[in-house]
Amino acid sequence: MIKEYDLIVIGTGSAGSITAMKCKKEGWRVAIIDDRPFGGTCSQRGCDPKKVLVKAAELIDWNKRMHGKGIVEDSKIDWPELMAFKRSFTQSIPEDTEEKFGKVGIDLYHGKALFQSENELKVCNDVLKGKFILIASGAKPMKMGIEGEEHLRTSDDFLELDTLPKKIIFVGGGFISFEFAHIAARAGSEVHILHRSERALKHFDPDLVEALINYSRKLGIHIHLEVAVNSIETCGDSYIVQGEQEDRGVDWKADLVVHGAGREPALDMDLEKGNVERDKHGVRVNEYMQSISNPYVYAAGDAASTNAPPLTPIAATESHVVASNLLKGNHKTADYPIVPTVVYTVPKLASVGMSEIQAKESGKKIFVKAQNTTEWFSHLLTNEGVAAFKVIIDQEDGVVLGAHLLGEDAENLINHFALAIRFQIPVEDLKKMPFAYPTAASDISYMV
Repeated sequence: MIKEYDLIVIGTGSAGSITAMKCKKEGWRVAIIDDRPFGGTCSQRGCDPKKVLVKAAELIDWNKRMHGKGIVEDSKIDWPELMAFKRSFTQSIPEDTEEKFGKVGIDLYHGKALFQSENELKVCNDVLKGKFILIASGAKPMKMGIEGEEHLRTSDDFLELDTLPKKIIFVGGGFISFEFAHIAARAGSEVHILHRSERALKHFDPDLVEALINYSRKLGIHIHLEVAVNSIETCGDSYIVQGEQEDRGVDWKADLVVHGAGREPALDMDLEKGNVERDKHGVRVNEYMQSISNPYVYAAGDAASTNAPPLTPIAATESHVVASNLLKGNHKTADYPIVPTVVYTVPKLASVGMSEIQAKESGKKIFVKAQNTTEWFSHLLTNEGVAAFKVIIDQEDGVVLGAHLLGEDAENLINHFALAIRFQIPVEDLKKMPFAYPTAASDISYMV
């Protein structure tokens, strides 16, 4: 028996749940599907639980760098206790999410969704037919195509480790590797990052990335650039990672090898049967977030092929757009806001707006202000090991085009610059703004 709905949503994170709830509120018959615990990645296996571990790493870092300056260095991370604390935030999410959907009358399906036709899906033994289908299935670790790839553990696995291995290798030099490396190193592990190219964290300012890498190495994190990983094999209870560096073979041995080489859309759902075109970035959509090949289908978040970065606020924005277009007909396009991005290393690396290269290529007359701020009072008072900034200013219009920060307060300070960029606040006004003193924001006038 085929079950019919006005809307079927694949995925229970921000990209899917907003549309599902909005359409149900308008009286639509809605079903939602997930082959993993309900609630999405960010709250259970991504941003939120990661931040719990980052905060613990920050406490250890503060303690260590203030040793001899009034603080006795005697704290350490108890990994099992920390993981138990982390689970106190995540363990109730699936049940709470299901309860939220159930209360409003959304039908819940657990299992993998597979297209049977342009508007039909099979989930286990159920066949669902939708007037519309929203693909909001998120992303997964990309296939690397190396021998022994099955031995790689994912970021999900890392966030569920009951005990922390003594030696960990992270393959890839992106967000996941650097953030987890800083956590693991503060918790006492020997950590190695193996990255294929000469530039890690390629979406961030290269000068600040270099400063972060140098500082990370001083902390004892081993960062190996221009390494091609060829294979992973077992050796008793350990793993051997084989690669090439400077045209010679190199081996590394570890207790755990973690995939940090990037993610790709999770679209293993027989899209061909649904006539849903995709590319490497996701479902190919038009300006209304609608599939270009199947008018029944929309996509949002990491599953959609757009120029927007794969961030939770973007997924939420796109889900609101899809809901509006479903309820009122295609009329609304995704107007992406200025969204800051933060790498939660210790210290943090943050970015918003144009890079220095983008600004120079724009043809605008720009002024780049950059400085190492380790000796500024706001960083000296907690003995920070490294801090710096780079701000790009449009000289003709007198506004900020981009901001790039490295430091303990970067995650909050970057929001001030995002506000300035989005609403075109003149640099002269930023200079005159009397922020609370002494705070990180009170440094802004010296940055512009």
